This record gives sequence, C-alpha cells and structure tokens, in this order.
Amino acid sequence: MNRANKLNKKMRKVAEFYQLYLMIFPALAYILIFHYVPMYGLQIAFKDFRNTLGFKGSPWVGLKHFERFFELPSFWNLIANTVLLNLYELAVGFPIPIILALLINEAKNKMIRKSVQMITYAPHFISVVVMSGMIMLFLNNERGMVNHFIEMLGGFKISFMSDPGWFKTVYVFSGVWQNAGWGTIIYLAALSGIDPQQIEASKIDGANRLQKIWHIDLPGIAPTILILLILVMGNMFSIGFEKILLLQNQLNIRASDVISTYVYRLGILGGQFSYTTAIGLFNAVLNFLLLIFVNAYAKKRTETSLW
Repeated sequence: MNRANKLNKKMRKVAEFYQLYLMIFPALAYILIFHYVPMYGLQIAFKDFRNTLGFKGSPWVGLKHFERFFELPSFWNLIANTVLLNLYELAVGFPIPIILALLINEAKNKMIRKSVQMITYAPHFISVVVMSGMIMLFLNNERGMVNHFIEMLGGFKISFMSDPGWFKTVYVFSGVWQNAGWGTIIYLAALSGIDPQQIEASKIDGANRLQKIWHIDLPGIAPTILILLILVMGNMFSIGFEKILLLQNQLNIRASDVISTYVYRLGILGGQFSYTTAIGLFNAVLNFLLLIFVNAYAKKRTETSLW
C-alpha cells in the first residue's frame, strides 16, 4: 500500500508538470536512439564482423582487434598527437573565451558590446569545409596573405601547411578564431547571474575593475568554468576529425594523424568495421575513466562536480 501511494504521488507530479516532461522528451529520445541503441553494435569489437553473417553469425575473436591496435607501430604517435592537440587546445582555447567574456562584460557602451559579440560570434557559423579552405588560402606559401605580411616585416615565407611543426598551432589558433566568441555565451550568462549588490559593494569599497574581476567576477563564474573543464577533460582522447582531415596532407601527416582520422581511413574507407569499433571502444573507455577521475578530484577539492 505504501509503495502504491508513492507511485500515485509520482504520477500526480508527472501529470502536474507534464509540459516540462514533454519539453525534455526530444532530448531524451535523441540520447536514447543515437547514443544508447547503437551500443548494441559494440559487440563487433570482439568479433570478426562480416556483413553476410550479421551480428549474431560473425565469429568471436576475443581481444584480437585490441591487440592489433596496441601492436601498431604508429600507436604511440596516434595517442601522442591526439593528447597533445587536446592539451594545446585546452591551454590556449579554454581560457580565451573566459577572458573575452570578462572584457565584453566590462564594456559599458552597448553598441561596442553588440559589435564585438557579432564579430566574434560570426566565424562559428562558417562550415568546417569553408573554414579549412580559408585557412589554406590565408596560409598558402605563395599567395597567402599571412606570408605576404611576414615578408613585409622582413621575414621569410613559412610553409605552414607542409611543415609538421606548424600543424598543431594552425589547428588550435584557427579553432580559437572560429569558436572563442561562441564560447563566451555561457560565461556571459554566468556573469549576468552575479549578485549586483556585490558589485555595488565593491565600488563603494573603492575596488577598481581588475579587483572587481578578480574578487567578484571570477569567483562568481568559477563553478561554470570547473564544470566545463571537467567536460573538456572527459574528451581528452577524442577530437573531431573533419578539420584535421581537410587540413591533412602527406607532408604533415606525422603531426596531424590522430585516432579519429586513423579510424576514418580504416573504418569508413577501408571497411575494417570490427577493428575500428575496437579502437573506438578503447578510446571511449579512456575518456570515461579520465572523466571519473577528474570529476572525483574536483569533488574532493571543491564543492563543484558533475555528480
């Protein structure tokens, strides 16, 4: 009887707030259909999958595909490129939206604020294909505007797209150009939630802008920063392959080949579905373990965590 009462109470709450449940339903359906249902296919990582035999008929091979990946001569190069690109992007790309949001928040002129926001948001809406084409045009060894500018300053032309040493810098800073403005949105929203009385009190106490930013703005958005940092760390072994693939060539492949591009070549183009599924599963497990560790560390040191 007690259990029935609890169930009826829950059902009454659902009926009372049914609009909210309807709003969240599409998001839950998306996650269920595109993230959980495909997990059924993970079994082919342990099978020698053949289209003619299907999931059930394909023979089990155990950890064969994982062993093949671990014994790959370029295994450590793929891991290093993936992690170094993510760390580089974290070191450069993560703090810039925070700094930009703080600067925009300090702008008193509404026209200037809106202009800066529009200019910095705009590159985000450029497709990856177009953005990659623009990067190659700007950095072209002969006709690129960047090399012309370097020559005007008395320097020598740089082969940005063919020198492996420049690939990570080109990738990271082009990503900052495209996404820094868009990344400020969540920080500006967090800044708008800071208690205005604290800001007024700081002005009365004689705090200048830098002091206000350091003692009020940054502590106010610190939980948001930490949550986003945890999410970024949870993807340390993953990176989008589209732009890398478009900027990649045989001259810079030593520095540009990451796990996702390797999986694309062998899985989509080569049809080695079991092998690349095993790599994807290995990658996902590493990200999951790192997310658990970083979240636990953040929870231990601060009061902010994902769970």
